Amino acid sequence: MLRDAAFPGDGEELLPAGHRVGEWTVTGPIGEGGWATVYAARRADGSGGPDDTVALKVLPTAGLAPRQARRVAEAARREAELGRTAPHPRLIRLLGTLALAAPDQPSLDGAIVLVMERARCTLRDLLATGTGVGSGTGTGSGVGEAEGARIVTGICEGLAHLHRSGWVHTDLKPENVLIGADGEVRLSDFGLAIELTGTHGHSAPMGTPDYLPPERWREPLGEHGVKVRTTADIWALGIVIHEVFAAGGSPFPGATPTARSAAAQQYAEGRSALRLAATVPPFWRALAADCLAPTHAARAPHTAESLLARIHAHRSGRRPRRPYLRARWYLRPRPRTALIALASCATAVVTVTAPWPHPGPSGQQAHVRVFNAERGCQERTDRDPRCSLGLAVDPLRPYTADNTVPVRVWHNDTLDADCELPTGLPVINEEDATSTLWYRVHLPGPTTAWLPAVRTRDRPALHRCP
Repeated sequence: MLRDAAFPGDGEELLPAGHRVGEWTVTGPIGEGGWATVYAARRADGSGGPDDTVALKVLPTAGLAPRQARRVAEAARREAELGRTAPHPRLIRLLGTLALAAPDQPSLDGAIVLVMERARCTLRDLLATGTGVGSGTGTGSGVGEAEGARIVTGICEGLAHLHRSGWVHTDLKPENVLIGADGEVRLSDFGLAIELTGTHGHSAPMGTPDYLPPERWREPLGEHGVKVRTTADIWALGIVIHEVFAAGGSPFPGATPTARSAAAQQYAEGRSALRLAATVPPFWRALAADCLAPTHAARAPHTAESLLARIHAHRSGRRPRRPYLRARWYLRPRPRTALIALASCATAVVTVTAPWPHPGPSGQQAHVRVFNAERGCQERTDRDPRCSLGLAVDPLRPYTADNTVPVRVWHNDTLDADCELPTGLPVINEEDATSTLWYRVHLPGPTTAWLPAVRTRDRPALHRCP
């Protein structure tokens, strides 16, 4: 589903109206971007059907340097793979792929074509005109709260599916949110999407500056690119939510993307406050503020799943269920915090009283071995503080940094457990394993603490904690 919009290019079209591409006949241009040109097309035989009118995304490779050609081919491969392996009603529907053979047109020969369903407009068009009709210029009237709520819900549904499937969009913005003829929302343009390996993936340092999280500007560029995590999409979602209810306005001041990016970084560094437009309704203001938490660690609990649960509860008038919290950000603190925790472990001067003080019956103890789902940490033997894991004080409270004991543990550490609690707070680890089961463990001295079952591969037979 690709949008109808004014075509900004000039000169002779690569594919003029009437040109045949596979089983499709080009009817006219839709738009163009850095790598691709998009055309409207209809089925050449005129047979009709639900997919009689489509969009053809053409990615030429002729005339490109080898590295550029590989990049274009990789972008097409990602879009095709995501469409094939992770289809969903809130994602663009890929109908097919083909390569053009046009020896008489060197500029087109070998071009990659993605066949997709079409849309009425983009979210950017809708915000600019209030009607979704036209090329994106209009009164800037935006949309009403009910319509905005429906759109944001659709975006969250698409993001939640992407993240569950192990992908990060990395370029979420109103131009890549499409509105169909039926008004339904689809996420599109997965040329920059990154597949996760554990908790993160790697990407070339690319993206749209207005929607990049503050930490992205400081991420070191390694052999495989910069580190990308799902929280990058959550930050971009916060910007989009604000734009939906503020007629396209950014939450960060500035006349240019560079100025707005600088303002976002000032906010992340604590040098300025987050100021959201007064037009953003209270619930959506709170949601956007959570998405725009200034660091990856602070943003990590606000997953697309938990945000979607809050939205559904708000729209139905119910209180939201307790969210499934991802374990990683509070289990792996930032380096400075980790070093403090490590020192606490070494000195062992802090005594913590857990809320479940009753010891288990004699002979009921069992050994549990700590498991860290991050593969890089599994291979380390130097007890790097960044690979340390936290143990909870109370398994019924949010599993955050202020609910952990000072003692840290590492992959393959062995702990003594004396009982289990099957109904603790749900926790999801980096592999998306979910459990409400917790083990009460004993640490040096009188300290007891709680280990979530997703942090061990052992399943000892223990009685239920009193």
